[in-house]
Amino acid sequence: MTTQTKPIELHYWPTPNGWKVTIFLEETGLPYDVHYVNIGKGEQFEPSFLKIAPNNRMPAIVDPEGPGGAPISVFESGAILQYLGRKTGQFYPADERTRVDVDQWLFWQMGGLGPMAGQAHHFRKYAPEKIPYGIDRYTNEVNRLYGVMNKRLADREFLAGDYSIADMACVGWVKPYEQQGQDLNDFPNLKRWFETVMARPAVVRALEVGQEHRRNLAEDKEAQKVLFGQRAS
Repeated sequence: MTTQTKPIELHYWPTPNGWKVTIFLEETGLPYDVHYVNIGKGEQFEPSFLKIAPNNRMPAIVDPEGPGGAPISVFESGAILQYLGRKTGQFYPADERTRVDVDQWLFWQMGGLGPMAGQAHHFRKYAPEKIPYGIDRYTNEVNRLYGVMNKRLADREFLAGDYSIADMACVGWVKPYEQQGQDLNDFPNLKRWFETVMARPAVVRALEVGQEHRRNLAEDKEAQKVLFGQRAS
């Protein structure tokens, strides 16, 4: 097991993507310092953050004890989970067949569940104009994805067998299921998995990190101007 003497710098805001990393850090007990990136105020666009997160999105980490003993920065939540999993040897198996299974569900979340749930949130809560097609399109797609998870979890406790970074990646995006227009009672296997993961002490602690900073963005029009509609310029 890796012994970390210097804390990892976690650049973070309490969102489903940010929670992925706090969950891993809490599960493994790795020391970390939180550097809040207030996405409602546009702090993700500051030049200092751009150096470690060229996509201007949090989370990102700086590990002062990176490969070869030199610091390394990592952006993209899925890449962070893989990096920390390799570093610690925890929740990310070394066996190739088992690791591929974890990777499949991690990338499924990154390419499907997260983006589609995010769009459902947007059209259902934040869009200044209620567009029925957009609401139906993304609400239905999240429903389909929940069905995929429900079927997957019919004969196993966690997405890739043992509890892993795939579960850590997905649980935060299921947490606001009501905002996505979903009812977990329609997905009994998913509901069982969700309640199991949410009851883990490390997950409880992870979701509390920065909770005091969360607010209702649906009522914060200035924050919405920062978050939505950004262009390259």
